Amino acid sequence: MRELRRTNDLVFLSFAEAVLRDAGLNPVILDAGMAVMDGSIGALPRRLMVPETEYDRAIALVAEIEAAPPKGDE
Repeated sequence: MRELRRTNDLVFLSFAEAVLRDAGLNPVILDAGMAVMDGSIGALPRRLMVPETEYDRAIALVAEIEAAPPKGDE
């Protein structure tokens, strides 16, 4: 597995995971259970991971997500 992003932004993680799955990739979010340890305040970042063989395609998709303007700002 290889890390794509490490972030506290749960909306981004959820959206990125959905986009990657829709593209046929197999993303995994690690450290989600750590919310119990930090009192559910979101202080500990979660890691978005993909298999090594899917990394190049996944990094390109995540870059597209990050570059796209939010809806309504076009």
